[in-house]
Amino acid sequence: MPTPVLMPQMGESIAEGTIVRWIKKVGDAVDRDEPLFEISTDKVDAEIPAPAAGVLTEIKVKEGETVAVNSVVATIGTSSEVSKEEPAASAPAPAAAPPVTPSRDSVVPADVVDQPHAKPAPASRKTNGRSASNNKAPVEDDSRKQRSSPLVRRIARDNDVDISQIHGSGLGGRVTKHDILEYMDSGSGVRDSGVETQSDRGPGEPRTPTPDSRVEIKPLSVMRKKIAEHMVMSRRTSAHVHSVFHVNFSNVERIRQEKKAEFEQSGLKLTYMAFIAKAAVSALRKFPIVNASLDGDNIIYKKDINLGIAVALESGLIVPVIKHADEKNLLGLSRAIADLATRARSKQLKPEEVHDGTFTITNPGQFGSQFGMPIINQPQVAILGVGTIERRPIVIDDAIAIRTMAYLTLGYDHRLVDGATGDQFMAEIKQQIEHFDGVQD
Repeated sequence: MPTPVLMPQMGESIAEGTIVRWIKKVGDAVDRDEPLFEISTDKVDAEIPAPAAGVLTEIKVKEGETVAVNSVVATIGTSSEVSKEEPAASAPAPAAAPPVTPSRDSVVPADVVDQPHAKPAPASRKTNGRSASNNKAPVEDDSRKQRSSPLVRRIARDNDVDISQIHGSGLGGRVTKHDILEYMDSGSGVRDSGVETQSDRGPGEPRTPTPDSRVEIKPLSVMRKKIAEHMVMSRRTSAHVHSVFHVNFSNVERIRQEKKAEFEQSGLKLTYMAFIAKAAVSALRKFPIVNASLDGDNIIYKKDINLGIAVALESGLIVPVIKHADEKNLLGLSRAIADLATRARSKQLKPEEVHDGTFTITNPGQFGSQFGMPIINQPQVAILGVGTIERRPIVIDDAIAIRTMAYLTLGYDHRLVDGATGDQFMAEIKQQIEHFDGVQD
């Protein structure tokens, strides 16, 4: 009996995925759990294994196409069932819903962020944060729920955007995150006409690259597009504030040297990141608001501490998650960090390993950066940035001494986390690192 191959859901808020590459072709034999195709979403690039053994008899979705989760993208059967048609030339996807033409009485968003030149239509004039043409926020009906993901609806709610005015480019007319961000950037819901004005260009800059221009033009990768959309959305959503602390890692460095051989016997390298993760867990226990999220007027306090560890890839960045990090000792955290980083770079992460994070740590310091101002990984409310760890001269008891130092930066959402709380949280991390006294606990 033929086995359908579905587009997996690589995260709780993921509504669609893009097929980047088919590893197998029609007629190829496949084993169960053997890599079948590669996908890209706004959270992860991953190789998807075959759900059953057999022969790839049909490919329904071409490389580069984006489809909704749980859509059938291929079929596995027997060699006698191999499709005689061209690969990916099966029944067409459902037609997209026709664009909705705004009427003069339609609600059009006027509070465009970071668009000083946008000129919203007069009908969308705001009064006390609402449209003057309608004093009530747009009602979210069942038809709109079917055409958008929870993430898109949250963006619409936070920015008073009427989803029914947006033409969706997703499957069946679904409004994607890209659609709503593009709609908000346009200022009036009208997509870019392609006409460029002088204000769009710098002095002396050509309108568009000509065949004689010494430039190379390449399209953004799927992952790069998704990262861009996610970062812009985060800046729109959260009121970003940053606090920077200078932290003494000398005690941690001493412990690393003492325990280096012991950890290497377990096949692990004891890194600074494991100590930082342990300190972050301790601070999150004391300040649960930093481990929370904001949903409208409600604060969602997370009982679990799930640490996201940003991993740099050649094509972008991915954030695998250490679930229940508060239940792990230093050895356990070291093992989890090394394992997730290795599998992230080889595209072997599982769907459940890239979502449900409650707090993220990113490490720009590995490339020499003194410190960074990281953007919050939504829907979290805080992110810790680690600067380069190096020996520096500092003043101790009126004398100059050389110590192993680093700058740690906390980026947090000021809608939920006050400055005093953010600084107290960082003071706790500083205390834990500078006076670290346990390896196994």
